[in-house]
Amino acid sequence: MQLYPLLQGGHEAQQSELQTGERVQPPDEEVSHFQIMDCDHSFTLDTQKLQRRYVQLQRSLHPDNFSQKTVKEQEYSENQSALVNTAYKTLLKPLSRGLYMLELEGMHIEEGADSGADAEFLMELMEINEVLDEAQTPEEANKIGQNTKVKLTDLTKQIDAALRKGELQAAKALLAQMKYFANIEEKVKEKLSELM
Repeated sequence: MQLYPLLQGGHEAQQSELQTGERVQPPDEEVSHFQIMDCDHSFTLDTQKLQRRYVQLQRSLHPDNFSQKTVKEQEYSENQSALVNTAYKTLLKPLSRGLYMLELEGMHIEEGADSGADAEFLMELMEINEVLDEAQTPEEANKIGQNTKVKLTDLTKQIDAALRKGELQAAKALLAQMKYFANIEEKVKEKLSELM
């Protein structure tokens, strides 16, 4: 049983193939996360459909379904399950999804690199971080969190537009900005837990 061909037939087909005694095959590492999760190759995908598909695949790949198989086939099913986990986690959030889409096009954003961020943008980030560090109440931290969510929503729309137009360099620059704001969003969560 190969993972990707099962995606075309849905859960019922997967269950019937699991019960026919067919041999489990190793996962195809060349298949994209979009194909594994049976969703459109799009920056704005249906995350509810993605979550349903994840549950469906994990149910099909559950170890109990393979307890009577060979050790090698059990290993393959574990590898398939790991591939599904990776695909799901990558596609669930806009930032990791966008970075993955660029990766499929041969582009990468290096860790720690400013990715061409201009001085004005970096100053804005420094100011936001300072205000967050100085926040004394949950309300102050929440205000920064709300502003950050607005920025992330706007960036999501811009990234989607850039990717739809095939403007990969623009998408890369916007994803770099999204990385910074996603980091601020995490810092807001940490600050709120400190203040509670």
